[in-house]
Amino acid sequence: MWREIEPDERHELTIQGFRVMAYVFGAGPETLLCLNGGPGLPCDYLREAHSCLAEQGFRVVAFDQLGTGASERPDDASLWTIERYVTETEAVRQALGLGPVHLLGHSWGGWLAIDYALAHPDAVKSLILADTVADMPHLVGELERLRAALGPETVAMMQAHEAAGTYDHPEYLAAITLLNYRHVCRLPEWPAPVRRSLGDWNMAPYMTMQGPNEFLYTGNLKDWNRIPDLPKIKAPVLIVVGEHDELTPACALRMKNALPDGARINVVRNASHMPFYENPEGYYPPLLSFLKDVSR
Repeated sequence: MWREIEPDERHELTIQGFRVMAYVFGAGPETLLCLNGGPGLPCDYLREAHSCLAEQGFRVVAFDQLGTGASERPDDASLWTIERYVTETEAVRQALGLGPVHLLGHSWGGWLAIDYALAHPDAVKSLILADTVADMPHLVGELERLRAALGPETVAMMQAHEAAGTYDHPEYLAAITLLNYRHVCRLPEWPAPVRRSLGDWNMAPYMTMQGPNEFLYTGNLKDWNRIPDLPKIKAPVLIVVGEHDELTPACALRMKNALPDGARINVVRNASHMPFYENPEGYYPPLLSFLKDVSR
């Protein structure tokens, strides 16, 4: 369903003294606020994948988180915390006058969405947790399982480079590339918005919060775990996960089991971490059904 279209509105906001760029598609009565992954990625890949929902009567809003895209890029590692991004998200919502929103968080944006929903429950009509987790230590165990499929010699090589800090060695990068094509996006050619976001990646927030790549967590979120807090979320929840996702179906099930009864889950077949591009037929209809049910 996705296609590259220009936003109907661009808003340059001043949030906590910094410039933050927001994008709006459509003018429907219901707002879908998208929080993209990363950290450190421009929102292009997620906003363009969901801009099509403007044709279904939704106002779709996304923004370049501080440090990314057209937003300001300060050189201050103390800014790269999930708590500050929660504050930023609320400031964007208020600055644009969005009212209560359907909140869609993808990957890192899902961790942000969970913390936001816990901090601002009245601002969230519904919560879509796409290709994300609520328990980082559990995820680390799942990533070890995915890495193990490469074989013991490759895992030993990766561990040696990680111990030495040689993340840019060609053989280490080759293993990460293979994992990315298995578990991040399984398409032979990655879509233009994905390549555009990846090509403008600010690694400073990513290294500070997550780590050097998608399969090694060393940053300030490595011990983050909201499973004990998920029962507090009263908004309707849809969990989406790719069959081959790096943030695995086991992580999705862990969230579902911790949430109040009624949380839905959509396991998208033949997809990994980008199901809206890899298998749109498996992604969009359940998402639209959920949004329309909640809106009614």
